[in-house]
Amino acid sequence: MVLIKHNDLRMIEKRKHIRYRTLVKACIIGVPDGDVIVKDLSVTGCRIEAATYISIAPNTTYTLEVTPEHAAKIGKFELSVESRWMRAGIDSCEIGFAILASPKGKFFERYVDYLAWQSSKV
Repeated sequence: MVLIKHNDLRMIEKRKHIRYRTLVKACIIGVPDGDVIVKDLSVTGCRIEAATYISIAPNTTYTLEVTPEHAAKIGKFELSVESRWMRAGIDSCEIGFAILASPKGKFFERYVDYLAWQSSKV
């Protein structure tokens, strides 16, 4: 796992797929204190934030259960994700994941489409 510095976020601009900003609840299944917020999402990855440090092993697969906001009118869905980097702060922790698969792919695709639509309205 790579620890990134706060000023090294320029990689977000170099991505192939746009990361859409969001603030929705999620849970890393099987991880104590795994309740998190998804801060951004694309078809290939996501960034989450936790209010406390979460023990995540580098380059390990986890299941992330995402609960879209009510306005999206999309049910919960799970993503199979692999940890890529972590940034721990004094009062929070951010983790970047690559998305490997989505068992309920239609919900995930609809949610990314919803986020794209939301960002185009701005």
